[in-house]
Amino acid sequence: MFYPLPVFIGLRYVRARSHKFFVSFITWASLVGVCVGVAALIVILSVMNGFESELRDRLLSLSAQVRVFVPVTAAPAAAVDWQLTAQRARAVRGVADVAPYAELQALAVRGSDMLPVVLRGVDPGATATVRELGTAITQGHLQDLLPGSGRVIIGELIAERLGLALGQQLTLLVPTASADGTPQGKLRSFTVAGIFEVGLQDHDGTLVFAPLEAVRALLPPGGSGQGLRIRVTDVLAAPAVAARLRRALPADLEVRDWTQDNSNYFRAIRIEKTMMSLILLLIVAVAAFNIVAMLVMVVTDKRTDIAILRTFGAAPRRVMGIFVTQGLVIGWLGVALGVVIGLLLALNVETIEPFLERTFHFQILDSDVYYSSAIPSEVHAGNVVVIAAAALLLTTLATIYPALRAARTAPAEALRYE
Repeated sequence: MFYPLPVFIGLRYVRARSHKFFVSFITWASLVGVCVGVAALIVILSVMNGFESELRDRLLSLSAQVRVFVPVTAAPAAAVDWQLTAQRARAVRGVADVAPYAELQALAVRGSDMLPVVLRGVDPGATATVRELGTAITQGHLQDLLPGSGRVIIGELIAERLGLALGQQLTLLVPTASADGTPQGKLRSFTVAGIFEVGLQDHDGTLVFAPLEAVRALLPPGGSGQGLRIRVTDVLAAPAVAARLRRALPADLEVRDWTQDNSNYFRAIRIEKTMMSLILLLIVAVAAFNIVAMLVMVVTDKRTDIAILRTFGAAPRRVMGIFVTQGLVIGWLGVALGVVIGLLLALNVETIEPFLERTFHFQILDSDVYYSSAIPSEVHAGNVVVIAAAALLLTTLATIYPALRAARTAPAEALRYE
């Protein structure tokens, strides 16, 4: 005998076919329940990770990973030496590129239609601008955004709402204030030189790009609409890079990373992932209760066997080990199968989705409604470990009560009517 006595008998009980039908049914239902719960958790969280990564990519497609700017309450922006600041920023570990920008709120006007927009000045020759805006342009060319040309590149939704096309005029009303604080406005006309689309309403429906010097000329005296857009080598390390920039740059400059600018989006995703995990974990919990019920019935059915073992000198701890082993084999086998099936499904979502759509003749994500018609999936090893550990813990806890009940069986009472 190569196993300890509790393990040997526990495995024999798992393999035994003399159980009553109902007990066997609950055993299989418990195993399948744990398997389905673990697999569903892995697949759902992987899909949500994929959507989170896609949202992050869309948000960062035209947004700065780290921004350095002058807060409204600080000294005038004109007093800042942005070239020297950019040199200091480039020397910080983790910074890949630095580009100047200018930004202000404006009102896009065309006929009787008006739309609030963000006018952002960029350097068309900067590497970051070519990489981000150049790849998002669907009509026109980034090279047309020349200084002094009076041209702008607008989002797809702005063009649709205002009925704009390439070569047409767009009037921007820029709010300003006089010396005595009286609200005023500047009207400037621009020619539409390009249209971009990144698949995010916050960008496609609000951003208007113009040459950097043209936007700087519209800034109010002493305005704080200028700054630096910083690209980092690792987008997930942006908060750490931002912390290093705060130490390296003057204290009157504010540094914000993309996790701060878009905190509401990702806070909502974290809450959704947490609630979804708790809901799906209930499947594993129900399966664990099934394990409890199954083991209790097995303990009742094996009272005579337990009494004989106790009569031969088996300690209560060994009796407990028998039923703990039986419950763990069922629960952990379900967890292992669930992890394997969940990983197979999560890693092949891109293949499974088209197959389901062709087989059942429906589209899961309609391209007319959603920006992306494909379901992304991104498996994180940490998620898989946490899911497996939680399921193993639940199934382990499910064995404690039946095992204690078996250990408390009195041999004399069990053998009285035998």
